[in-house]
Amino acid sequence: MRAQVLMYKQDDPKKCTAAKLVKFQLAKPVSKTDSNTIVLDPFAKQTLLYHDSKIANSITGIDCSWNLADLTFKKRFAGILRKLPPLLAGNPVNYAKFGKLTTVEAIAGAAFILRFDSFALELLSKFSWGQDRKSTRLNSSHSQQSR
Repeated sequence: MRAQVLMYKQDDPKKCTAAKLVKFQLAKPVSKTDSNTIVLDPFAKQTLLYHDSKIANSITGIDCSWNLADLTFKKRFAGILRKLPPLLAGNPVNYAKFGKLTTVEAIAGAAFILRFDSFALELLSKFSWGQDRKSTRLNSSHSQQSR
C-alpha cells in the first residue's frame, strides 16, 4: 500500500504531518487524486472497511485545516471516498478527541484497518507522540472492529 497526500497548506508548516511524511518519502505529494486510491474524506457516506484494500492501491490523505474542512471537502475528488470509523486523536493538539486526526493519523488509521499494520507503525514512527504506547492504544479496539 502506498500513501499519498494532497496538501492545501492551510496550517502551520512546522506542524504539518503530511509535509513530514513527504520529507521522509513515506508519502507522495499529489496535485489531484486518481481513481484507484482511497480518499480519506470525513464527510464520505461509506466507512472504510478491511475489504476496501482489494479495490485500491493507495491511501490519499487530504491535508487541510480542520477550520476549513467543510469548504475543502465540498470539492470533488476522484477515487474511492471513505470516512474512518470514529477514532481518537493521539496528537498533542487534539489528544483523545474523536475525529480530530492529523493527516498522518488518518492515513495510519486507514492502514491499520486495511491490515497494513507495519506500514501504519512506520508512518507514526516519525512523530514522538506517534510512538507513545498510550496514543497507539487509544484506537486499538476501534480499528479492530473495522477489520
